[in-house]
Amino acid sequence: MLDADFFRRWLTAAGDLVDREADRLTELDSAIGDADHGSNMQRGFAAVAAALEKESPGTPGAVLTLAGRQLISTVGGASGPLYGTLLRRTGKELGDAAEVTPAQFADALRAGVAAVAQLGGATAGDKTMLDALEPAVEALGEGVDSFAGAREAAERGALATVPMQARKGRASYLGERSIGHQDPGATSSALIVAALAQAVPS
Repeated sequence: MLDADFFRRWLTAAGDLVDREADRLTELDSAIGDADHGSNMQRGFAAVAAALEKESPGTPGAVLTLAGRQLISTVGGASGPLYGTLLRRTGKELGDAAEVTPAQFADALRAGVAAVAQLGGATAGDKTMLDALEPAVEALGEGVDSFAGAREAAERGALATVPMQARKGRASYLGERSIGHQDPGATSSALIVAALAQAVPS
C-alpha cells in the first residue's frame, strides 16, 4: 500500500532528479523552446518541497493536490499548468483514502495524464510530455515492481521524440527545425516517473 509518506518521498526524489538534470533540461529547451525549462522546474519543485514541509498533508490525494497547486503557481510557461494539472487531477482521483494500492495509483495517474492531454490539446506523437507519460502509465501495473518498467517506458518515450516534428507548444513554431531534438517536457516527465522507483523503500 502507498501512503502519504510514499508520495512525499516520490516528489522529493523527483525534485532531486530535476535539480541534478536542470542544466540538461535547459540545454534541450534552448534548442526548441525558451531555454528556461530546467530553472522553471527547479523553482517549482523547491516550492513543492517547502509547502510539503510546512503543511504535511496526511493523505496521498492531499499531498498531490498541494504539490499540483504549487507547480501551477511557481512554474513559468505552459509547464506549470500542465504538471500542476497532472498532480492535482491524480490527487483528486485518489480522494481522501489514507492508503492506496499501486493499481489505484495507476488508474488515478491515467486520469491525470488524460487531463494533461485535454488541457494541452495534444496526443502522443506531438513531441510533448505525453510521449513519456502515456507509455509510463501503460506500463504501471498492480505492484510497485512495475515502477521500474514505467521508468524504462518513459525514458524510451522521451528518446522517441528526437525524430518527431513538434505539433504542439513553443517547439511547433519551428516546424521541421524541431526534428532532431529531444523534447524537454518529455525528458522532465521521464525524470518524474523515474523518481517513483526511488520512492519505494528498499
